[in-house]
Amino acid sequence: MTSPAQIALWTLVLLPAAVGGVLALTSRAERVAAPIAVTTAGLGLAAAGVVAVERPRTSVPFVHGAEFGLAVDGLAALVVPTIAVVTFLVLMFSAADIAESRPRFHGLMLLFAAAAMLTAIAATLPALLIAWEVMGATSYALIGFRWHDEGKVSAGLTAFVTTRAADLGLYVAAGAALAGGAGMRLADLPAASGGWRDVAALGILVAALGKAAQLPFSFWLSRAMEGPSPVSALLHSAAMVAMGAYLLLRVDPLLTATGWAGPLVAWVGAVTALVLGAVAVWQSDLKQLLAASTGAQLGLVVLAAGVGSVSGGTVHLIAHAFTKALLFLAAGAWLTALGTKRLDGLAGVARRWRMVGVAATVGALSLAGVAPLSMWVTKDEVLAAARHDSIALYVAGLAASALSAAYAGRVFVVIWRSRTAAADAFADEEETGIRHVERLQQVPLVILAIGAAGLGVLSLPLPAVTAAVGKGPGATIAELVVSAVIAVAVVLLMTRLRVPAPRWAVSWLGLEHAARYLVVRPTYRLADALARFDDRVVDQCVEKTATACRRTARALSRFDARRIDGAVEGLASGVRRLGRLARMPQTGQLHEYYVQAVAVLAVGVVLLLVVR
Repeated sequence: MTSPAQIALWTLVLLPAAVGGVLALTSRAERVAAPIAVTTAGLGLAAAGVVAVERPRTSVPFVHGAEFGLAVDGLAALVVPTIAVVTFLVLMFSAADIAESRPRFHGLMLLFAAAAMLTAIAATLPALLIAWEVMGATSYALIGFRWHDEGKVSAGLTAFVTTRAADLGLYVAAGAALAGGAGMRLADLPAASGGWRDVAALGILVAALGKAAQLPFSFWLSRAMEGPSPVSALLHSAAMVAMGAYLLLRVDPLLTATGWAGPLVAWVGAVTALVLGAVAVWQSDLKQLLAASTGAQLGLVVLAAGVGSVSGGTVHLIAHAFTKALLFLAAGAWLTALGTKRLDGLAGVARRWRMVGVAATVGALSLAGVAPLSMWVTKDEVLAAARHDSIALYVAGLAASALSAAYAGRVFVVIWRSRTAAADAFADEEETGIRHVERLQQVPLVILAIGAAGLGVLSLPLPAVTAAVGKGPGATIAELVVSAVIAVAVVLLMTRLRVPAPRWAVSWLGLEHAARYLVVRPTYRLADALARFDDRVVDQCVEKTATACRRTARALSRFDARRIDGAVEGLASGVRRLGRLARMPQTGQLHEYYVQAVAVLAVGVVLLLVVR
């Protein structure tokens, strides 16, 4: 019998998916699309609260040997409400920010959120694969939402193809799990036999790093900034990118069981945090800066997954979700108001729109790691786990934290700087600004700012959190003080420092260019070579075989017509002649039958005499 908690569990996914599908396919709900979407997200938020408390699990038959399973464990109990809250607030902001094709936009956003929620609660690989696919497809549609702009559609395609290539790792992992006898449940993957467990771990690692925009996949995040700001806010905070890092936290037992996967994941996260942190420092576009910082901050979550700190990675993931959603929505509000997201054009915006400015300041300082805001504590939770595992990882993480203070400090300095005529020159650079911020846009910012300020409490030894995800080694008072001092010092330094932006940072290390030359062009060349091989060899073989078959068929047809048909017709003619001869004695005259009988008898007597 289905319990109320299980009904709530299905509601988390099916309600937004159903409503989103209907909205995305209709064009006659312009006025009601936003209220319907916000109401649906609100119901999802209520369901998230129920499942976080009850922690239900359920499954239905899917294919032979595999079920479609959903479950809320301790980790999901913390992440599911985060997704629900951020989705609700982003959709509330979107109701005032998006003025075109509202049914399609809000429908796609609900589908996107449903896929993220399904990823968070998937207990089996079939459920995870479906969520992964829908999340990727809807991200493409949302990034390229303004489809009449070829550049935006191209950006969506770049993001989709890049992550889609990495997604193949999940299918490899599923095949390895079956071959290794582990089955399709995520919790059973460490039980796969021998080398199959390593293959499964590698497949999941590639898929997760692709979604989380870790090196070398990071460049797709830059192109994703072509989408509307609410899309960036949800995609970068609690949905697609965050779900890549979340998956690594979810499969921590598998990473530990392999022996090699954990250290590899940790170093990929640390290097990404360092490199993308440096990329973020020199960005001149606010959304590009925030995008690079997303990859860098999730690098710390990936680092936590690699060293086995599920608790540290989880609390940092949650604090980052609220902080990054806040900053992206603030960037969207300023873009709508001024028509630009270039940092030089945003000088003084915090002075002009105070509520947005104060909220964004809380987000920027939290991102910088300034005490006592949330990401100050959660970063140090991750760093403490890194120190416990490797001093080198700790140093790399601490350097990444200093870089986060640098790029967040840039945002803080710019938005409070006095506005000049030079800044006004950038107004309406991308779109025509409306010169005001709607009240409905400001309410979600205030709520998110509260989360960005206070969610560091999750790092405290709270019984509920400890029971859910365990507890890591914890940061010492000295480490907390050192990181807080570094953060404040770097932020103050950014008020004075003016460093020319290196080309490699502005172009995101040239990763997209490198991918074009190292992957895309060789792939096209291989495809072209295979096409020529198909035309010149395969097609020729098929055509020559068909020609030979036709000639053989004609020859057999002639042989059939001339020989076989002739023989059959000749036999038939002979039988007809014999039939005529056989009918000749059949006259119907009785005396002739007697004569015939006498003749036959005479022949018989003669034969008898001769044989005898």
